[in-house]
Amino acid sequence: MKIIASVLFVLLVLLQYRLWVYEGGMREVWHLRAEVAVQKEENDKLVGRNRTLVAEVQDLKKGKVAVEERARTDLGMIGSRETFFQVVQPEAAKAALTNAQR
Repeated sequence: MKIIASVLFVLLVLLQYRLWVYEGGMREVWHLRAEVAVQKEENDKLVGRNRTLVAEVQDLKKGKVAVEERARTDLGMIGSRETFFQVVQPEAAKAALTNAQR
């Protein structure tokens, strides 16, 4: 009876060792779960980014306001009835004057 109990105990220990340590065991399951969580976070960020880009594309296709905004910010354009003012900080103005005098 002791031999059977000992053999069963050894089998139990071997199976537990295999469950926790070997390939396909719990350690790998935990690792895969962590990878899945990271991938889900990245997917959520990309879904939000895609929504923003789709909205921007629709706005550019349909609206004139978005095209004007792009022209102003990216290309520095102004409207025909607008006046352009450039504000220069005092430090930058002094540096420009000293560079111009050299």
